[in-house]
Amino acid sequence: MHAEPLTLSTIRLALAQGWATANATRAVSIAYAAVFTLAGLIILGALLARGMTPFVIAAAGAFMLIGPGILAGFFGIARAREAGEAAGFASILAGFAAADRSVWVVALVCALLFMIFVTDAAILYSYMIGGAPIWLTDLLPASDSVVKFLLWGAVSGLFIAFLLFCISAFSVPLLCERRASLVTAVATSVRIVFTNFLLVMLWAALISTLIIGSILLLPLLPLTLPWLAYASRALYQQVLPAR
Repeated sequence: MHAEPLTLSTIRLALAQGWATANATRAVSIAYAAVFTLAGLIILGALLARGMTPFVIAAAGAFMLIGPGILAGFFGIARAREAGEAAGFASILAGFAAADRSVWVVALVCALLFMIFVTDAAILYSYMIGGAPIWLTDLLPASDSVVKFLLWGAVSGLFIAFLLFCISAFSVPLLCERRASLVTAVATSVRIVFTNFLLVMLWAALISTLIIGSILLLPLLPLTLPWLAYASRALYQQVLPAR
């Protein structure tokens, strides 16, 4: 499968197109993203209530591991807009229905890596910080144990996130549009990542920073999540244009 080279102009254009699609489908996009925002609110609230404030950052990073599993809904909204149809919750369901069943294999891999990271982070937290509650007001200045937990948690998370990104960055869009089999889609995704390594890592760092920052400032998530989901689709369409 032929792939166009990734450039800075490609990234800028993808961000602009993603923003345009998010604005054009604002109501349903925000409503869909609000489902995950509510789940995040419950999880982060529970962590803060139990005095596990340092774990909040790890939990925010863990969301990046399940993000690929929700893209099909945003793709359905985007397709409805492109077809001149009114985008609604039926478009979200249509996005999942139209996707190749193999996309659920990728979603299961995402879920497995999510559980591995959360388990590792919990073990690190128990070993380095223990059961003593750390409230939001106690976080700054951070103690040595908190700094070590965040550092080693970041190392573990970056490794797992890199593996998942290589596998899913372009395979999920290909499967959502039924343009390739599972093996071909994953192989194509890995090939594109390593062929355009520096720019793809820049893209990954950009979306990770924006999403994790939006989770920590939770009211921003319903705005940034649709934007970056549509931008990811636009980037995929430029790198792997339909012939």
